[in-house]
Amino acid sequence: MEPHGFLPTTPAEMRDAGWEQPDFVYVTGDAYVDHPSFGTAIISRLLEREGYKVVILAQPDVSSLDEVRAFGEPRLGFLVSAGNMDSMVNHYTVAKKRRKRDAYSPGGVMGKRPDRAVIAYSKLIRTAYPDAPIIIGGIEASLRRLAHYDYWSDALMPSILLDSGADLISYGMGEHSIVEIADGLDAGLGIHDLTFIDGTAFRTDSLDHVYDFEMLPSWDELTGPEGKRRFAQSFAIQYANSDPVSGVRLVEPYPDGVYVVQNPPASPLTTSEMDAVYRLPYMRGWHPSYDAAGGVPAFKEVEFSLASSRGCFGECSFCALTFHQGRHVSARSHESVMAEAKLLTTRPGFKGYIHDVGGPTANFCVDACPKVARAGACTDRRCLGADPCKNLKPDHAGYVELLRDLRCLPDVKKVFVRSGVRYDYALLDDDPAFLEELVAHHVSGQLRVAPEHVSDRVLALMGKPRISVYRAFAKRFQELTRRVGKEQYLVPYLMSSHPGSTLEDAIELAEFVRDMGYSPEQVQDFYPTPGTLSTAMYHTGIDPLTGAEVPVPTSPHEKAMQRALIQYRNPKNARLVREALKAAHREDLIGKGPKCLLKS
Repeated sequence: MEPHGFLPTTPAEMRDAGWEQPDFVYVTGDAYVDHPSFGTAIISRLLEREGYKVVILAQPDVSSLDEVRAFGEPRLGFLVSAGNMDSMVNHYTVAKKRRKRDAYSPGGVMGKRPDRAVIAYSKLIRTAYPDAPIIIGGIEASLRRLAHYDYWSDALMPSILLDSGADLISYGMGEHSIVEIADGLDAGLGIHDLTFIDGTAFRTDSLDHVYDFEMLPSWDELTGPEGKRRFAQSFAIQYANSDPVSGVRLVEPYPDGVYVVQNPPASPLTTSEMDAVYRLPYMRGWHPSYDAAGGVPAFKEVEFSLASSRGCFGECSFCALTFHQGRHVSARSHESVMAEAKLLTTRPGFKGYIHDVGGPTANFCVDACPKVARAGACTDRRCLGADPCKNLKPDHAGYVELLRDLRCLPDVKKVFVRSGVRYDYALLDDDPAFLEELVAHHVSGQLRVAPEHVSDRVLALMGKPRISVYRAFAKRFQELTRRVGKEQYLVPYLMSSHPGSTLEDAIELAEFVRDMGYSPEQVQDFYPTPGTLSTAMYHTGIDPLTGAEVPVPTSPHEKAMQRALIQYRNPKNARLVREALKAAHREDLIGKGPKCLLKS
């Protein structure tokens, strides 16, 4: 479909479109960017395709009702999202310090959205229009759909449905559920009648019409004397029911006879459905009203990139993809990606470089094994992790063909792969073509990979492969780099203070950094965000999948020592490094020897 202009963002633009009343007002914490890398654009264009009139209310002022009332009450309801990022992660570092820049706001200006944006926007709408349906979605609502640990308040919080006053959550990737919701409302059903849609969660005072469900521990149990163990058990049940094929309906009881019901996840998009989403008439840019501010920085990161797939069966414990996109991989057709690539070459500012091709994990382009489509992802084992499943079927053939064809396009000088490569999966493939092609043609001097740690015990808790696998990959990468005569380097991402990591583990990681011969640029303290297995471990001190206790570094001082050890070469960290080494009785690493981390 050819683009025909941005969707209305003001009452004047709505009138220019010939509309007296919108069907939906989409309230978002991001600036309005009409591009398929932005959830607001996909959902609004999808509804437009189905014949619905959608206006965009981006980053409204929550101190006044004026903006939320500007379009009048929509015919069918309000859609609310914090944007592409969780608003609290957007606003605060892991040290809970306020960030200075918001890449999803005009000019990168911070402060255009409130903290806990979904709650703030929903309350604002409820004040202005007490009876209007409110449907919340996006990453912030999706990962808070049931009781969850909130790192910023260091407390358990109930389902966001209760704190926001919203009626319905469209969780996960919402293309299927949002159309069903819209069609139900358009057919005259009330918002409280929409209890049957996969990929949604709702609150209710009665379970009379809720069937085939599993009861989760109640809010009183989660906040009671055995609350942490009960939370770990609840999370394990949720984790086992995160697959659209095998997942069942879940019910979470709250005081005063209130229940939150999570319907099973929506089915992943088929290839033809994915293609249709990427054919929608996006303007592929930010709204012109942001030109004076210099545009929206986040768009510049994706403007010349291609999304070829979604979903991830890697199951890193600290990543929320299992709960949001799921373990099924949905891929676009070869023709669809090529068509978008050809379009990119015609865009103003294209200089011959496609910056990325991939998805959450670039080299996942098919399901882990044939069973997944038929019976769902296994609930009792991981596809990868420390011990890859024997049924895993590594397959890079389609991705390799795509990369080859992309780099042969006229006007394309180089095609990069930057969205992350799962190196253990690449090594498991008997066909060496992917790694050979990657090293020869698709690395921009540095290939970023994520071993995260070196302790096999910590790596197992992270859902990552053993460090020996990383070492094997690094050796193979260096061999292939020498073969093609290029100067290219691996840049490892490392994480400090993950649940299970002790000072001894951090010292082992510091010794790994020492032996690399250079200081890593990318070091991240573990950030406990809603919806991840690691966050459940952080809150409870229990691995939900095994019930085993896990030591958790939670004090700021201990976390500072672990981070300082990884960056021990920085003179500012000397005091913390010395303290950590003495606390772990590793004074052998203080002195003048070549293996010492700290010179005495």
